[in-house]
Amino acid sequence: MKHADVIIIGSGIAALQLANKLAKNINVMILTKKDLRTGNSYMAQGGVAAAMAPGDDFYLHYLDTLEAGAHHNNAEAVLEMTKSAPKLIKDLWEGGCTFDEDSNGSLLLGMEGAHSRNRIIHSGGDATGKHMVDHLLSKFDGNISVKPSVFVYELLLNKEKNTCIGVKAKHPDGRNDVYLAPHIVVATGGCGQLYSFTSNAETATGDGMALAYRAGAMLADMEFVQFHPTLLYLEGKTRGLISEAVRGEGAILVTAEGKRIMDGVHPLKDLAPRHIVSQTIYDYLRKGTQIYLDITPVSDFSSRFPTISELCRKHGIDLKEGLIPVVPGSHFIMGGIKTDLHGRTNINGLYAIGEAACTGIHGANRLASNSLLEGMFVGGKLADWINQQLGGKVDTYYTAQNAKVFHDMELPDADVLKKAMMDRAGIVRTREALVHQKDWLAKYGLEEWLEASLDHLGTDEIDRVFMYITAWLITEAAFQRTESRGGHYREDFPHEDPYNWMKRQIIHQRKTVKDGKHEYNQIAFAT
Repeated sequence: MKHADVIIIGSGIAALQLANKLAKNINVMILTKKDLRTGNSYMAQGGVAAAMAPGDDFYLHYLDTLEAGAHHNNAEAVLEMTKSAPKLIKDLWEGGCTFDEDSNGSLLLGMEGAHSRNRIIHSGGDATGKHMVDHLLSKFDGNISVKPSVFVYELLLNKEKNTCIGVKAKHPDGRNDVYLAPHIVVATGGCGQLYSFTSNAETATGDGMALAYRAGAMLADMEFVQFHPTLLYLEGKTRGLISEAVRGEGAILVTAEGKRIMDGVHPLKDLAPRHIVSQTIYDYLRKGTQIYLDITPVSDFSSRFPTISELCRKHGIDLKEGLIPVVPGSHFIMGGIKTDLHGRTNINGLYAIGEAACTGIHGANRLASNSLLEGMFVGGKLADWINQQLGGKVDTYYTAQNAKVFHDMELPDADVLKKAMMDRAGIVRTREALVHQKDWLAKYGLEEWLEASLDHLGTDEIDRVFMYITAWLITEAAFQRTESRGGHYREDFPHEDPYNWMKRQIIHQRKTVKDGKHEYNQIAFAT
C-alpha cells in the first residue's frame, strides 16, 4: 500500500491547477492513465474565455454562458466563474504563462461561437492547452509526485462511513496496487472516444465516470454531449480538430458549390451555438452532401493557425484551395459526476473536477472556451477547501466493492460500440434508435459488469468495461429526456419543453434498495 494526503486521478488542466494550488506541506500524488501530455487539455486548440476587453463585462459572459447552455445551467455557479475569470487569467499571465498579445502588449482577444464580445485568450495561436499545461507543470514543487501509466480501476470505500479512502490501480505489467488517501479526486476527463467521430484524445473513454458510478456516486446530465461542428474528415475518418476560432476569424461553412449552409438558420450564422451548427452539417451529410470550411476569408491563415495548418498539410489538404472537408464529432460532455462548486460528491472524501464532473456550469451545451476556464476555476476552489481541512488520518479499512469474477469477456468490440453510439445516440436521436441501443447494450449484462471484480482483467479490457457502462449511462439519459435542449437533440421531440424539463436533471446512481437489488436512475430537479 502507498499513502498520500491527496490522490488525483488524471493530469489535465483541472488536475494540474489543483495540485499547484494545494499547500506545499500536502503530499500530492498524481496517477495518470498514460502520461502528462496525452490528454484533451494538452490538445486544446481553443482558448480561455474571460471578460477583459473594454466594453465587456463578466455579466455579459454570464449571459452568453446561459444562452449557450439553453438555460439548464446552475446560474449562481456560472456567475461566480465568470466573475473570477479575469483574475485567473491575469494571475497566469503575470506568473509567466505566455498568451498572445497585440502590438501594444495587451492580450489579443478573439471571437468564438455564441460569444457576444471578443474575449477569447489564446497562446501560440491554436496551441493554448499545450502552453497552459507546460506552464502549470513547470510550477510543480517537491510535494507533488507523478506516477504515469497507472490505470485506476476501483474506488475503495468504507461503506459504513460513506467514505472513499483510496483506489486500486493496475500497472502496465499487470500488477495491481493500492493507494490510500483521505482525499481522492477524479479528474479523468470526458468520454469522446465512445463515438466513432471525435476530437478527443485516445484516453478519453469515460473511465472516471464509470469508476464513480460503480462506487455509488451520483452522475447527472449524461445526455448532454456536445458535438464539435468541424473535425477534419478524409477517407471516412476524422483526422483532428479544426478550432472554432477559425470561424471566429471569418471562415464559413459551405457546400462544394459554395452555398453558405448557415444563412437563415440562426442569427449568428457560422458562429451559432455548436449544437445548431453540428445539427445543420449533419442534416447535409445524411443527404450525401459533403460540407467544407472555406478559409479564404481568413488572412494569414498559416501563421494564425500553425497547428491546424500543419495538420492539413500532413493529410494532403492544399490550403491554397481554401476548402477543408469537415464533419461534426463528439467533443465534450456537459454531464458527469455530480458535484458542488468545490468538486465535492455525495461520497465523503471523493471529489471530481474537470470534464469528468458536472457542476452545472455548462448547462445543456458548453460555451466555447469555457472548459479550460472551468477546470482552473473549480480546481482552485477545491484546493482552497482541502487547504482548510485539518490533517486527515488515512483510513485503512475498506469494504470489498465487487467480489464476483467473470472470466468470459463478452462485451462488444470498442469500434463496434463507437459506431453504434454514433448511429443511435449521437447528434440526432430518436426513441426508436435509443430503444434499439438500450436493448443492444442490455445483451451484454450491465448488472453483472457493475458487480464484477476487475482485478484479473488487463487495462484494455477494463477500459472496454468502462466504455460500455458510460455508453449505457448516456443512452439511458437520452431516452428519458423527452425534449431537445443544447447538446441533446431528439428528432421525435424537436423542441425545448421548459415547463417540464428546463431545470430538471436526470440523476444516475447505483444504490441498494430494501429488497437487496440495485436501482439505477432517478429524476430530480436541479438545485
